[in-house]
Amino acid sequence: MSKNIFTIESDWAPSGDQPEAIKALVKGLDSGMQKQTLLGATGTGKTFTIANVIQQHNKPTLIIAHNKTLAAQLAQEFREFFPNHAVHYFVSYYDFYQPEAYLPTSDTYIEKDAQINKEIDRLRHATTQSLLLRKDVIIVASVSCIYGLGSPAEYQKVNMKLSVGDTIDRTALMRRLIEVHFTRTNADLEPGTFRSVGNKIDIMPISETMMYQISVGARGIERITKIDPVSSKSLGDQEHLFVFPAKHFITNDESKTRAVKSIKAELATQLKKFEKEGKLLEAERLKRRTTYDLAMIDEMGYCNGIENYSRHLSGKKAGDPPETLLSYFPHKADGSPDFLTIIDESHVTLPQIGGMYAGDQARKKNLVEFGFRLPSACDNRPLTFPEFEQRIGQVVFVSATPAIREKEMSEQIVQQIIRPTGLVDPEVIVRPILEKGSYPGQIQDFIRETELTVKKGDRVLATTLTKKMAEDLATYLKDKKINAEYLHSEIKTIDRIRILTQFRKGEFDVLVGVNLLREGLDLPEVSFIGILDADKEGFLRSETSLIQTIGRAARNVDGHVILYADVMTGSLEKAIGETNRRRAIQVAYNTKHGITPMTIKKAIRDIAQELESEHEKALGEELSIDMAMLGTKGPKAYAKLIKIKEKEMNAAVKDLDFETAAILRDEIQALRAR
Repeated sequence: MSKNIFTIESDWAPSGDQPEAIKALVKGLDSGMQKQTLLGATGTGKTFTIANVIQQHNKPTLIIAHNKTLAAQLAQEFREFFPNHAVHYFVSYYDFYQPEAYLPTSDTYIEKDAQINKEIDRLRHATTQSLLLRKDVIIVASVSCIYGLGSPAEYQKVNMKLSVGDTIDRTALMRRLIEVHFTRTNADLEPGTFRSVGNKIDIMPISETMMYQISVGARGIERITKIDPVSSKSLGDQEHLFVFPAKHFITNDESKTRAVKSIKAELATQLKKFEKEGKLLEAERLKRRTTYDLAMIDEMGYCNGIENYSRHLSGKKAGDPPETLLSYFPHKADGSPDFLTIIDESHVTLPQIGGMYAGDQARKKNLVEFGFRLPSACDNRPLTFPEFEQRIGQVVFVSATPAIREKEMSEQIVQQIIRPTGLVDPEVIVRPILEKGSYPGQIQDFIRETELTVKKGDRVLATTLTKKMAEDLATYLKDKKINAEYLHSEIKTIDRIRILTQFRKGEFDVLVGVNLLREGLDLPEVSFIGILDADKEGFLRSETSLIQTIGRAARNVDGHVILYADVMTGSLEKAIGETNRRRAIQVAYNTKHGITPMTIKKAIRDIAQELESEHEKALGEELSIDMAMLGTKGPKAYAKLIKIKEKEMNAAVKDLDFETAAILRDEIQALRAR
């Protein structure tokens, strides 16, 4: 075993059945097992277990989550465990994305429309650069990691290493920066830009928010100084500076010449095909667009939508898989992957990975058939699932409810049922939906149980089948003098955050939702969950969804769940059986070790108050802005206030605190509107 490249920083050691899970997974990896599953119940510390596996397995690691929010939460947790190592966050850099498409039924062409988040783009570049420069790297990514990214070989080839003493003049240095897609500016620097002032060139690398000043004299580079771009304070001199290209799709002159020739040949072939089929409109459309793109590539080395020509630029053959983030990870001499892959919430993430290719190809097929793109555009695509499997090497699936797919693929399934807190899975009770005899029916029974729970000072969750039902139930509960609110996907992110904070504070007692799984709820104050219409088979009442929802009550010692059902479905039987199985194991463990479970105590974080205090600090201490001047609401005052909030927003994004960033973004938009 080589020297350890990872060291965990933690105040606690593995406990419960974490040590056995860690030992089993590491043994499986060391013995060459390609696929394993960690079946970990909710709240058992799966992330800490995986952190220990990463430390012991001693290889760069890719962790894939099924959405940006979960990826951000995981990245924060792994940064806490590995503060001295490179833990990066890699997700799609689009705040808004409308893919290029054509709808033949209505003859509607939809042009690609996207809003790129520059901070996330910077984090993506920081990810690829770390993979090329370091070994102690953990990347937490969304499914965007299976999409085309550009060749790592070309990306690394044009990496500039600037050193004090290099014999290069100011003009040549600026030309080299432009060649790797840096943009010259006279304004404030952003990542991927530079400016020239006298004999100095200020650069902000694409992966950083720091500025580097290059002093160039008659004999070349005389000094490299790191500078804080906000305060303009010098942070010291350094001998070297690595400057990676500002875009992942990089083309040298030789590749560009070859690509232009190849694109022209494909264009000629496709035009002949259209003309033979009598598709003159399609032929003219394709010729006009491709000719313009070729001119841009020839002149600038880049064009909008250049990724659609990636096969020609990379020299790959038709049908070859694209280069992706996986290509940037280390590989052995025989080309096989030499890193560990963790797939979090695998029951959701794996189907998402498997479904990307088909959807992408269906959209591209119309674009090609109607002359908007060359056939080679279809090679700008996500990986197929078999291609993905070939490129990830050893993998550990992590889920509280692994699906049949990963169970069948796994050579070993490792269970982690015991919670370090001693908490056990909640008691599950089944009661009928319909009113019968003295039984009042699910709504009245739910109200009765809610009143008992609220009287104890605890909170209640209810899940319904539709948004309308959630709204109606919340209104009905209010009419019955029960403090309730509803939560579903149509509620804005900011409002959702505030509702959850108010719920935890006890400003209301009952939260009604449709799919409370995707909200990432961690609510130890909840001791009762009512699942209404639990026997209506479907996504929201599947075995997986039921087990996950039941787990929401596992953070409170008095946790219990009532399933309202008239028919015992297969999903109900399996969910109840699995919950009772886990509960029996947990109770036996607590009895054997004399453990008394206690409800989790978790601080309630009031984002609004945090923002207010941080804002006042920035106003009063950091920038010393006169509050009286801001009270005049003049243009200069608003401009300064916007600048403060933009800085706070960027800091929040850097810390992966997207909830705070979202609130600040909306405040900035409101200030600009004024």
